[in-house]
Amino acid sequence: MELKEILEHHIIDHVYRWFSLLGFNLPISKHLLMMLITAFVLAVVFPLIIGSRSLFLRPFKSMIEIILLFIRDEIVIPNLGEKNKGYTPYFSTLFFFILIMNLLGFIPFASTATGNISVTLALSLTSFILMNFAGIKHQGLVKYFSHMVPSGVPVWLYPIMFPIEIIGLFTKSFALAIRLFANMIAGHIVILVFISFIFIFGSINLYLGLFVTAPVSVLLVLFISFLELFVAFLQAYVFAFLTAIFTGAAMNPH
Repeated sequence: MELKEILEHHIIDHVYRWFSLLGFNLPISKHLLMMLITAFVLAVVFPLIIGSRSLFLRPFKSMIEIILLFIRDEIVIPNLGEKNKGYTPYFSTLFFFILIMNLLGFIPFASTATGNISVTLALSLTSFILMNFAGIKHQGLVKYFSHMVPSGVPVWLYPIMFPIEIIGLFTKSFALAIRLFANMIAGHIVILVFISFIFIFGSINLYLGLFVTAPVSVLLVLFISFLELFVAFLQAYVFAFLTAIFTGAAMNPH
């Protein structure tokens, strides 16, 4: 068994077919399917759960409400202010969208779309747009760009500081994309490597693979899987939290 082929099969996006739209060839891929499933859960399943009076769905409803209140009270209001808690729907959607895509990777034959750099770059692009939109909306276009350089800086430093701050706008968003992508794909690679050890050592010696390597590998895979479950929630929170920090900084230059 080739480790490279195993890793590529589980990590790289698979295109099922292509279709043409307005002269562009667009793919229907596995990661796109995961995103569509996530969008369906957020747009259809969540409203049904929240609006339901079923006793069976009440724990799920309570859990969603607790997370929504946490996002509003611990992420949005501390970073954007009480007056700007209207941004809560965006951050709630961002959190649940990333979280569900992360968790889909635990389902057999599914995939983790956030392990695709294109997906995380698109998510960070929405954060980049929000940061600049909120900053310009609350400060005005001229003040927003003038406040990028701290007050009191000597005039001769402006040609250096201003380009650095402009680059900083992009690097913040890029860091969000890389952090989410790297954390989600790393866990899958480690799990697959541990599983591959069974076959690698088994090809050398059958008893070594079955009775020595297999038990150790399975225990390590279970540990990494639980760690990945924690990371799935953590990375969704970190992405939303850092976006709130960057947005709040754009809105309040002081």
